[in-house]
Amino acid sequence: MYAPRALTGRRAAAAALTAALLVPLAACGSDGGTKDSTKEAGGSTASGSAGAAPAAKLTVLAAASLTNVFETAGAAYEKSHPGTEIAFSFAGSQELVAQVAQGSPADALVTADTKSMDKVKADTGTPTVIAGNRLVIATGEGNPHRIDDLRDLADTTLKVVLAAPEVPAGKYSAQILDARNITVKPVSQEPNVRAVLSKVELGEADAGLVYKTDATSAADKVDAVEIPDAQNAVASYPAATLKDSENAEAAAAFVAWLSSPEAQKILQDAGFQKP
Repeated sequence: MYAPRALTGRRAAAAALTAALLVPLAACGSDGGTKDSTKEAGGSTASGSAGAAPAAKLTVLAAASLTNVFETAGAAYEKSHPGTEIAFSFAGSQELVAQVAQGSPADALVTADTKSMDKVKADTGTPTVIAGNRLVIATGEGNPHRIDDLRDLADTTLKVVLAAPEVPAGKYSAQILDARNITVKPVSQEPNVRAVLSKVELGEADAGLVYKTDATSAADKVDAVEIPDAQNAVASYPAATLKDSENAEAAAAFVAWLSSPEAQKILQDAGFQKP
């Protein structure tokens, strides 16, 4: 009647003894496994395959006009570089430069003009131009006001929006308008080119000067009026690592990748020009 309890007790005692004997072995196995794993991981990180980037979480400060294409490029980079995660912070180049000057933690910087990058040259590695861009006139879908030329933007009955003068897109806009002696009185001056595009998309503006790639990304909401090359300006996008990056090697690998055939195809498919 009590045999099952006695048997259960013996089994429990045996199990306890077995567990006690195995603990040191398990501990040895665990230590050995940990050491082997660490050694293997360290070896992989140290040597790796040729051109491989170390795993890291990167923060990249990028011009607002790169929003769509960099989301695509970032996903492609993460896919081909397992273990690397990229977080983008998009804003006007002047805002990004201010963040770098204030010591905001980040690993790389990409601006929409070389002058902005030059302002923080003491904080960056050597920049590389990765792409070019041009301005177009963005209008409401169907171009209801029949805007055909830069001179049409001088019509005071039109609500025209431009990027602020300190923004690269604003500087390029002023450059091409001044070159033709065209005076435009914008209803607002926006902190970045995407904000200009948004005003036109929402119908809050009749027209605005944006990059060709911005208009392309919103082709279902706005029309783009081309500006002849002779009347246009070329925007250059330099990329550089930040000297205070805690992931210097991984940041350098990403910046270098932006000039690779894979990245260049992504950029050019989005409408960006070759550097």
